[in-house]
Amino acid sequence: MANVGSLTINHSPAQERYEAVLSADTNTAAAESGDYASDVDQVVGYLDYVSEPYQVVLTHTVIHEQYSGHGYAGELVRVVLDDIRDAGKQVVPVCSYVQRFISQHPEYADMAVPVPQ
Repeated sequence: MANVGSLTINHSPAQERYEAVLSADTNTAAAESGDYASDVDQVVGYLDYVSEPYQVVLTHTVIHEQYSGHGYAGELVRVVLDDIRDAGKQVVPVCSYVQRFISQHPEYADMAVPVPQ
């Protein structure tokens, strides 16, 4: 779907999930430093959602521990929000990471609707 440097974001509508995949080329440098394996593409994390007619409920964002601290979650959320904006839908940010991301990036605030209590 979207390629952010060597991080590719894949969308699986059937699973209602976006996955962040780090290419094997990038993994080579990380493996040499001892961070993780390099021979295959690695799923570094994912964002789950529930699609509704006029909005998308973003329920959960996960970045696997060995990949944390590299900005992958932010790139994943940015691509997901851009994709949802392009579809003309609003976002219900149930996920606390997405809530924080939107509060720190006001360019996405117009898409967010309050989370029902």
